[in-house]
Amino acid sequence: MTGALGRLVLAVIAGAVLVAGWTAYRIWDVGNRDDRQAVDAIVVLGAAQYNGRPSAILKSRLDHAIDLYEAGLAPYIVVTGGKAEGDRTTEAATARSYALAKGVPERAILVEDRGRTTLESIRGVAALIRERGLATTLFVSDRTHMLRVLHIARDEGLTALGSPTATSPADANLENRVEATVHELGGLTLYFVAGQTSS
Repeated sequence: MTGALGRLVLAVIAGAVLVAGWTAYRIWDVGNRDDRQAVDAIVVLGAAQYNGRPSAILKSRLDHAIDLYEAGLAPYIVVTGGKAEGDRTTEAATARSYALAKGVPERAILVEDRGRTTLESIRGVAALIRERGLATTLFVSDRTHMLRVLHIARDEGLTALGSPTATSPADANLENRVEATVHELGGLTLYFVAGQTSS
């Protein structure tokens, strides 16, 4: 009995390692693809802001999205992200102000400012996209975030492509990318098992 139990435990551990390894490969594989093409809207996933000043991660996403907009790939940029406890403003409002300062016209910026997690933000984006009669979306986030983003977006009924930024601090070195990958393994597990995301 003990031998059989031991073999079962080892089999479960081996299976978990294989699943984690495959998922990590998928995170890196999807994150290394840029499927940019003409769409109805470019969607920027929110990240931390400090009293209206975008963090380095948010700035890298916004700069990439603005480059895509200026290349004529979409008539709209959708900025996302709500307000964390104690914040004076939202991630979306900070992103909107940054885009305006970079020359993006006010009419071209759509705002989803209620989502506190990736899942909440994408659900808000899906509602906004449908209300506007738009169809196709190009999501911008960090490379390691893209697999989860695209899974959720497609589960929410969006026609979604990804164009990850290559300048995020999450990609600054191998250590940062491994740390971000581990975070995403947890985020994907939580989404697939419980239908939720922690960030």
